Amino acid sequence: MKQRKPIYISLGVFTLILLLYFASLHAKIRDHADTEVPKHVDYIIILGARVKGEIPSLALQYRIDAAADYMKKNKETIAIASGGQGPGEDITEAEAIKRGLVALGIPSKRILLEDRSTDTVENIRFSKELIPNHLEEGLIVTNDFHLYRAKSIARDQGLSLKGIPAETPSVAIPKSYAREYLAITKYYLVTTFKK
Repeated sequence: MKQRKPIYISLGVFTLILLLYFASLHAKIRDHADTEVPKHVDYIIILGARVKGEIPSLALQYRIDAAADYMKKNKETIAIASGGQGPGEDITEAEAIKRGLVALGIPSKRILLEDRSTDTVENIRFSKELIPNHLEEGLIVTNDFHLYRAKSIARDQGLSLKGIPAETPSVAIPKSYAREYLAITKYYLVTTFKK
């Protein structure tokens, strides 16, 4: 029994460190989701999410709703709908976003399509290529749990963007946050080894 005690202590310390680490990530996620959204920005980048056939997933629909609400109140803001076509998707995520915005009353002339990206890094990189040179201030639209990492990736690519936090479907909260903790950890590791 005495021989096992150091193992139990080590496991306990490791578990505590892990819990504190995930708690700090959660605090950062919440801080970035709770910031004030500036008005009258030049553009917004709406990040894609899963499309089922031609129907946006609930997470993507919440992003579309948040973007449309902002664009109705800020008539000069243009949108970059970002997202390629993945397995089980009959149209690109960008096209699904555009259709959703138009259905909510946003004119199609205010929407640019970025339809090549397969992940958040590419969402930002390819969307950046579409931003007209005279436009300066922008926002990222994504679900609240995803904003911290999305804004960090944008900063790495030379874009200082605030965010519009879309709601996260309640049924998806545990899975979404668990996956995001791992995705942020991977992001930290990748950026650390790049330096």
